[in-house]
Amino acid sequence: MLRSANYQVAVADSFTGQPTDVLIALHARRSAASVLRWSVERPGCAQALVLTGTDLYGDIHTDPVAQRSLSLAQRLVVLHQRAVADLPAEHRHKALVCLQSTPARATLIKTTQSLRALMVGHLRDEKQPQTFFAAARLLADRHDICLDHIGAALDPALRAQALATQAACPHYRWLGAQPHAATRARIQRAHLLVHPSRVEGGAHVVIEAIRSGTPVIASRIAGNVGLLGDAYTGYFEPGDAAGLAALLTQCRDDPSILASLRAQCAARAPLFAPEHERATLITLLHTLLETSP
Repeated sequence: MLRSANYQVAVADSFTGQPTDVLIALHARRSAASVLRWSVERPGCAQALVLTGTDLYGDIHTDPVAQRSLSLAQRLVVLHQRAVADLPAEHRHKALVCLQSTPARATLIKTTQSLRALMVGHLRDEKQPQTFFAAARLLADRHDICLDHIGAALDPALRAQALATQAACPHYRWLGAQPHAATRARIQRAHLLVHPSRVEGGAHVVIEAIRSGTPVIASRIAGNVGLLGDAYTGYFEPGDAAGLAALLTQCRDDPSILASLRAQCAARAPLFAPEHERATLITLLHTLLETSP
C-alpha cells in the first residue's frame, strides 16, 4: 500500500542499521530489539509500532520489554476501534486506529434448505472452539442448522473434542486446515460466520466475512466490538454456548434477523476497503516524516 504511493519500502525481520527514514515495527515484544536499536541509532527519527491482540491483551501489561517498546515509539497503531481504550492511559495520545482491509467479494445466493454457519479458527484456546462444539451439541436435534469448522489442530485436546463432536453431531463438520482461497469461498457460501474468540486484536476473518456479504455472530469482546460496532445485534457473551445456539436458532427461524445482521455488516463494509486502509497508512507516514529531523 505504501509502495503504491511511491514510497520505497523494505520488509525485514529486524532493523539492523539499514539506511531508512521511518521504521514501522510489528509487535511490541517481538520487535523490541529493533525498536530499541532504532531509538539509539536514529534519535529523534520517527517510528510507529503496530500492536496485535497478543500485545494489547497480554504483553504490554506484563512484559517490561514490550512496555519499553510502547514508550519508545512515537505512534502506536491499533487494528480495531476499541483498542485505544485498551492501551495504558499514558500512551493513548499516540494511538492511531488502522482497520485492516480485504477486497470485496460477490455476495452469493444461499441455500434455503438449511442455515450454514461457519467458524474459521485454529483449534487453540484463544479462539474458543469449545463454545462452537458445545453449541453444536445443544443443536443436535436441529438438522436444518449445519455447522462447519475450518482450522488446524494446534491443541491435541481440542482436536479430540472436535472429533468427538463430529461423531456425536452429524450436522457439525471439522474440515481441518484449508487453503485461503477455499476458506474465502466457504465464507461466501455460508449464511453466517461464527467468531467465538475470547481474545482478539481485530480478526481478519471477520473482515473477510463482512466484505463477502456474510454476516457475523461474534463473542462480545473488545476485538470483535471494535470491528462490528457497539450497536451490532449479533453478539453473544464469551463462552456462552447457549447464547450462541439461541442466536443460530433465531437466524434460522426468523429470516428478518439474518437480514438485519446482513444489513448491519453491509453498512460497516466500506470501513474495510483497501482504499480506506491505504489512506490511513499514508496519513501515518506523512505524520512520521513530518516529526523526523
